[in-house]
Amino acid sequence: MTQASTLLSQRFRGYYPVVIDVETAGFNAQTDALLEIAATLLTMDDSGQLQIAQTLHFHVEPFEGAILNPSSLAFNGIDPFNPLRGAVSEREALTEIFKAVRKAQKDAGCQRAVMVAHNSAFDQGFLNAAVERNSIKRSPFHAFVSFDTTTLAALALGQTVLAKACQAAGIAFDNKEAHSALYDTERTAELFCHIVNRWQNLGGWPPPFLGTVNDEPEDIAAE
Repeated sequence: MTQASTLLSQRFRGYYPVVIDVETAGFNAQTDALLEIAATLLTMDDSGQLQIAQTLHFHVEPFEGAILNPSSLAFNGIDPFNPLRGAVSEREALTEIFKAVRKAQKDAGCQRAVMVAHNSAFDQGFLNAAVERNSIKRSPFHAFVSFDTTTLAALALGQTVLAKACQAAGIAFDNKEAHSALYDTERTAELFCHIVNRWQNLGGWPPPFLGTVNDEPEDIAAE
């Protein structure tokens, strides 16, 4: 394992952070369609600075019987039945994302992936619902732990809105591109890296006696 992989596996106690954003046809994860999902994988350099590695992005077909809320579609500008979307099934999108996440997680020496998202409860709810709906037996993500950049940005930057938090962090944000899972995921990833790296630069990590990922494995191993 490289120095960078060791640092990443120790940074979040064996969790591998993956930034997720979804676009949906409503707010109810059980009944409303998942229409778009993107996942940004992260890496770390030898100095412990977190960086974007790659982003996977899929347009998603509404599952059978899904509710399509007109106001939500007007907000995100998605036409679920436009053939040019190149949409795939929920299962195909999740299978490809999970495959990439598991590989990156293994390469980093981590034991489980953890979702990073802006207002993470929303994205986690839709991801978990899609996993259950498609009878996917094991997700690489922790079922309920997440890192919420809304909270982190409030603490580090005094902002909770993604666009304003990015602006405060010096990250370019185009409101015309917003509400695309691909765009929002990559901006959220930049924001998360900025906050984590800023904390390191201020001397907040690593602690004087850095343990290993196996020091306290109970909650990870129990899942």
